[in-house]
This record gives sequence, structure tokens and C-alpha cells, in this order.
Amino acid sequence: VQLQASGGGLVQAGGSLRLSCAASGRTFSNYAMGWFRQAPGKEREFVAAITSNGVNTYAADSVKGRFTISRDNAKNTVYLQMSSLKSEDTGVYYCASAPFLTTARPVYNYWGQGTKVTVSS
Repeated sequence: VQLQASGGGLVQAGGSLRLSCAASGRTFSNYAMGWFRQAPGKEREFVAAITSNGVNTYAADSVKGRFTISRDNAKNTVYLQMSSLKSEDTGVYYCASAPFLTTARPVYNYWGQGTKVTVSS
């Protein structure tokens, strides 16, 4: 699976952004999808994930109630709607695919190139 993330940018605290991740190469609907982020000087961390059929989702406590993951299998795309953004949400956001919904980074076997999100306070 080839993954292309987009939608990052500069936004003020309290604002919103929607990230997209377009997939190609294999059957997108067979894979769970996840979003991770990496702040400068920190390890890459789990943000949210969604099952292959889009029925179940899971988000990290730090983003629950603010971020929503969704997918459109007809468009081979997964989204991350981010609202009430905080400065601590700043980082490079990566999409990735996995055989099942998980928060474990090693299980994700295909990764996009990342899109940068900067939240100014």
C-alpha cells in the first residue's frame, strides 16, 4: 500500500484542520488505518485508528473529544478531523495501515510520508 498524507499547515490554537491520507496499490478496504504524530525531539505516538470497515475507532486520551478519524473506502482515503487544536498538537502526522485496529506502532506495516501541523498559541 502506498500512502500519501496531506492537509497539514499552520493554524491558531482553537482552530481546526482536516488531514487526508490517500491510499493506492492494494485493497484499501482490507486494512485498518491509523494516524500517528511526532513532535520535535519526541517519539512517534499513536493518535487514532479505525477498522477496515470503518465501524470501530479508537483515539488516544490526549485527543478524545477533539479529533475524529473516518474513512471512505470508495475513495481509498482516511481522514483525521482535528478541532480545538492546542500547541501540544504540533508535529508531523503520519498515516499508516495495519492488518487490524491497534495502537501498537510495530504492527503498522505501511507508512505515509507525513504532513506537518503547526499550532500557534
